[in-house]
Amino acid sequence: MRVAFGVLGPTVAESDGRALALKGPRHRAVLARLVVARRRVVPVTHLVGDLWTDPPPGAVGAVQTFVAALRRVLEPDRPSRAPARLLITDGPGYALRPEPDAVDAWRFETAVGAAARLPATQALPRLEESLALWRGPAYAEFEDEDWARGERSRLAELRLQAVEQRARTQLDLGLAAEAVPDLDVHLAAHPWREDAWRLLALALYRQDRQGDALGVLRRARAVLADQLGVDPGPRLRRLEADILAQDPGLDPPAGPTATAARLWTRTAAAYDRTVAAGARARLETTVSLIRNLAVTGGGGLAAARQHRMEAIATAEEFGDPDLTARVIGAYDVPAIWTRSDDPELARRIVDAAERALTASPGDAHEASRCRLLATIALETRGSRAPRGPQAAREAEEIARRLDDPALLAFALNGAFMQSFTRAGLAPRRDEIGAELVELAARHDLVTYEVLGHLIRLQARGALADFAAADRHAAAVDGLAECHELPLAGVFTQWYRALRLAASGQSAGAETAYRDAAARLDGAGMPGLERGLLPLALLCLRVQRGRTWSDTDPGPVEIDPGADWGPYRPWAAPFALLASGRRAEARAVLRALPEPPRDLMYEACCCLEAVVALEVGDRDVLERARTRLLPAAGELAGAGSGLITLGPVEDHLADITSALRAPTSPVPPR
Repeated sequence: MRVAFGVLGPTVAESDGRALALKGPRHRAVLARLVVARRRVVPVTHLVGDLWTDPPPGAVGAVQTFVAALRRVLEPDRPSRAPARLLITDGPGYALRPEPDAVDAWRFETAVGAAARLPATQALPRLEESLALWRGPAYAEFEDEDWARGERSRLAELRLQAVEQRARTQLDLGLAAEAVPDLDVHLAAHPWREDAWRLLALALYRQDRQGDALGVLRRARAVLADQLGVDPGPRLRRLEADILAQDPGLDPPAGPTATAARLWTRTAAAYDRTVAAGARARLETTVSLIRNLAVTGGGGLAAARQHRMEAIATAEEFGDPDLTARVIGAYDVPAIWTRSDDPELARRIVDAAERALTASPGDAHEASRCRLLATIALETRGSRAPRGPQAAREAEEIARRLDDPALLAFALNGAFMQSFTRAGLAPRRDEIGAELVELAARHDLVTYEVLGHLIRLQARGALADFAAADRHAAAVDGLAECHELPLAGVFTQWYRALRLAASGQSAGAETAYRDAAARLDGAGMPGLERGLLPLALLCLRVQRGRTWSDTDPGPVEIDPGADWGPYRPWAAPFALLASGRRAEARAVLRALPEPPRDLMYEACCCLEAVVALEVGDRDVLERARTRLLPAAGELAGAGSGLITLGPVEDHLADITSALRAPTSPVPPR
């Protein structure tokens, strides 16, 4: 169960869109206080002092009761004796360890910071989405609490800056009329904001409302004098002089960005007037927009996921299988990561695609059938069910028979996602990537050309051919810059951290990994983001050849409270070994499931082998050897393009040596 927290308004928690019952005000206060701490530990004594001016006898016990009640709400399925993973006990107090995007205030800060680094066309939707997160004043019910005051003030100021940043962005895009209403509301509540007065006057001037613009500046002068006893600052005075002089420098930008923005606004308005509200054409146009939205950045990708299933459900309501097939298949967004960002959404999409296949007549359009099958292959990534590979093969056969380049590119993406049935398949994926690059370059399918280079980057990295992988990384960066595809750079930045790790530069690699992880904030890819940084740091430590009984554990610690995401089962035995609990580590190791069939398969198998070597578990070593033998010529984990554990053959050599001398386990290299 994924829990999200809201503090931009009253404090709330929800799961899958359902509000969780947080009981009384002190329960909410404990939760809000832990959110304010931003994953750091808050001692129980501090919580007592924050909750009561004059703590009653038994206050510590009361706090413990509140925490226990919150845990039952936040992790209802946790076994009674299992350690908490979200609201944890750590030393003298408690810490809340939600996912980085699970708190609305944190998402807001990340989005506003990211918007400042983006071009205006990409920054505006990020700012709109971030401001829409606010439901009222931050920590609304705790305005009188000392522990909340500083955070409330900081977030409130950041929101005011975001409103003004949005207005500046609108002006940069030639959207002066759109900026005026929000600035009016903003100034009514915050009349001392000089930059807001300046932006409002400039927006009015750019609508040929010179008199209104000068009137706004006169109001600003009066408000500042009455409320603060000061004259307008130099920027306001300069703007007034420039308006009176009709300075050409005040004119709206005449560049292509502003022109495109105005064209978009006019065209959207014309479409809205012309095409009937209930027309099917609207639905298909909407899907095209959702598809394009998915490649514009993290906010766009998250919004595309949100709206995609709505479009499919709407199509099904029409009762037309062909329309449903077109709506599902139109979302042919290239995918490189083999773990779903939203497994439940993926399941619902597959179910809808299967329904459309079943409902379609026997002579249904083959291209639509191909797109449905390719969608199933993509959305069942990482699954052990045979349906995914079957769908991928059938989609590829149809696409090759129809000789449709775009269709074949989509089908090849599905084939890539289903190319993880065992270890050692990097050469097969390299072939898929090479065909995608050649096909996409020849037919101007830019996003699939980027995908092909990313696939080859991963495959050549797995095969330790870093010279070729570097060329593909450079090609990705060039295409991404030229065609405004910001998410591609996330993968090349992680790849360059991997390069440092593979060359033995562990200190530089750790810094590079942390920088790359920061870029994942707000990228809209939880299936990639969750647990990746802790896993990368764990792999660095394993590469350095340390055993887990060392008294000097080295600079990278195993933090069981970190967000390990899907990799927690493989991290758990390392944490147990680090605390000297070898028997428990062995038991957890033996209970591990088979790793998911994805880009981290070989890495997880090697991590199992490292622990098995430490605890001397022959059965697990035999199992790891069987799984890893097909990948003997590869670098473990490097096929992900993100991490590495060194050559697989080194791990196999350690395993073989240990199995030959069962009473003397060989420590990992």
